[in-house]
Amino acid sequence: MIELENLGKSFGETRALSGVSLTMAEGSFTSLLGPSGCGKSTTLRLIAGLDRPTTGRIRIAGRDVTGLTAAERNIAMVFQSYALYPHMTVRQNINLPLAMRNMTRVERLPVLDRLLPSARRKMADHAARVREVARLLEIDALLERKPAELSGGQKQRVAVGRALVRDPIAFLFDEPLSNLDAKLRIQMRGEIVDLHRRTGRTFVYVTHDQAEAMSMSDRIAVFMAGEIRQVATPRELFERPASREVAAFVGDRPINLIDVAATGAALPPPFDGFAIAGPALPPRVTLGIRPETLDLVPEGPLAGRVGLIEYLGSEAMVTFHLSGAGAEDVTLRAALDAGHGLPAEGDAVSLALDAAAAHLFDADTGRRLDARLVARDGAAAAGSGLRSLP
Repeated sequence: MIELENLGKSFGETRALSGVSLTMAEGSFTSLLGPSGCGKSTTLRLIAGLDRPTTGRIRIAGRDVTGLTAAERNIAMVFQSYALYPHMTVRQNINLPLAMRNMTRVERLPVLDRLLPSARRKMADHAARVREVARLLEIDALLERKPAELSGGQKQRVAVGRALVRDPIAFLFDEPLSNLDAKLRIQMRGEIVDLHRRTGRTFVYVTHDQAEAMSMSDRIAVFMAGEIRQVATPRELFERPASREVAAFVGDRPINLIDVAATGAALPPPFDGFAIAGPALPPRVTLGIRPETLDLVPEGPLAGRVGLIEYLGSEAMVTFHLSGAGAEDVTLRAALDAGHGLPAEGDAVSLALDAAAAHLFDADTGRRLDARLVARDGAAAAGSGLRSLP
């Protein structure tokens, strides 16, 4: 288990982290997700012992390691740049942590490493461990190659092997797939998840790619401006984001966020076919509507004209300009199935909205509201799955 308690980190006058508290259970896969400069890599370096926190404590397996060096923590870290030694073979790169930890300076000296009985025994043990790890990662055929002779994916496996060979209590990954092409990134995601299952160790994974975090993790901690804004499972994060900021960051497609003035439960045009069910509401709310929850229907509660159409193969992102008596200028983007025919730019259309999947936030604070969107007076189109409010 890794526990972070009220961590803070400052670089001069710049505050990089503030009040970060997080518990990562033994054997869990936790992703630290957020935009560049939000503090997630700084947090990883603090866990690894590469930096010291300005405030707060770090505990690993119940032991306070805040003041310990990186070498004393038995934590393995895989870097974005792989950090392989170009003059060493794959075998030597993977073996290096074992030699540095288990052999004395004299035992590591050239010639003496073969003459001293103690050195020979250790080297034999290390060689067996390197072969075991190489077979696990399916790079045993590459042991005599040097990094320049490897592909990006092979280099990544060697970097993982060098971390794995030490048998650490936890693995830390700092955006390890960002240098790979899209196809290889998807393949390596699966390999890292499989490695986690086989080792049963705690994985902490830093990424700015929400698709990586959502597909690989048990839990995700969303970082913004040096703070954790939400910790949740991938599904909970997507379906119940704690704030407008989190909703805007999470999801394959950017969410539609529209500020509206609510009069009691009623909404103004063009959303007057819907109402808000829940406790007392602030005077202004933000509707969060994901593009995949909108669909074209013959007659629906939302009317407008088609704007920009972005064809993406199996689907298209279509911009709609909504209309209605007294309606403000509102634009929505919808993800539509391109295989069922698409409207043309300028067409007048109707849209259905899956109200149950809509998100409601306080427009001033950005916090999620304990309320839900419902359809009024049968405004939901047939088959849309919307619930009506009398």
